[in-house]
Amino acid sequence: MKTAKISTYAIAFLIILSLNFLLPRMMPGDPLTAICGEEALVEMTPELRTELMHRFALDEPLRKQFFVYLAGIVRGDLGYSYYYNAPVLEVVLEALPWTLLLLGSSLILSTLLSIIMGIESGWRRGRNSDKSLLTATMVMNGFPNFFIGIILLLLFGVYLGFLPLQGAKTPYSGLSGLNLLLDIARHLVLPLTALTLSQIPSSYLLMRNTMITTLKEPFVLTAKAKGLSEASVRYKHAGRNAILPIVTTTGVRVGIIVTGALFIEMIFSYPGVGLLIYNSLFMRDYPILQGAFFIVTVFVIVANFVVDSLYAKIDPRIGIDGVEHAH
Repeated sequence: MKTAKISTYAIAFLIILSLNFLLPRMMPGDPLTAICGEEALVEMTPELRTELMHRFALDEPLRKQFFVYLAGIVRGDLGYSYYYNAPVLEVVLEALPWTLLLLGSSLILSTLLSIIMGIESGWRRGRNSDKSLLTATMVMNGFPNFFIGIILLLLFGVYLGFLPLQGAKTPYSGLSGLNLLLDIARHLVLPLTALTLSQIPSSYLLMRNTMITTLKEPFVLTAKAKGLSEASVRYKHAGRNAILPIVTTTGVRVGIIVTGALFIEMIFSYPGVGLLIYNSLFMRDYPILQGAFFIVTVFVIVANFVVDSLYAKIDPRIGIDGVEHAH
């Protein structure tokens, strides 16, 4: 049922909240050190330390601390970054649009390419084009995303010099309007290509196998017997039904692609959440780490819920609970 599905996501969200609250308090030493970071405590006055202890209710029982933490979440208070000298939410939200641009573009592009490649490969099973695609994707599947990113960076950024090596736009360029968009697109090409290439193999293989199975179904044979065009049978009948497993696995892929994007951002110095987390690790900026992980995991949960809802719309036989219902 729909209510049960929503309850599942609500429980997952509560677990994330609890882990984000408990982990810094389970670390060795003073919990204030874990929350604020060691670097911040070096120059912290006793008065400010006392104030922060009171603010986070660290001098209160754990249950009281949790309610204070929840109240802060409701207010959008994820803590304060002493390295960036700004609220955590403000710092993370500044980096988030770049990550969403990379993630969204890669998810759409990799899904579309996987679907088209899978349909065409499954339709031409055993032919040279199918064997070539299958071999290429199997080889590509053997390389991690960061390795693909490094190869692209060295080839197109260093050796050929076609594309920018790092960043999301040219600093101090003064560009605006269409020129700014083109500059952002040029900086996006390499990280987007690396992330997309790493995502295609698994979805392509699933789409190809599903397409091969679907082509044996009676309704496809009937469509062929009616004399419909190859394109109509391939895409409108077989492809449309074979696409459902791809939609189902998209929710799982969101979590994988988020992880991949974080590594890709580090390689290309792309100013998203991944680079922010990387820099925060070196600066021991624990509030940024907590806030970034919290927002990323919430995003993954929301994306999975949207995919589940979309799956029910694509195939009315499937309810939001993921159970097939009889007509």
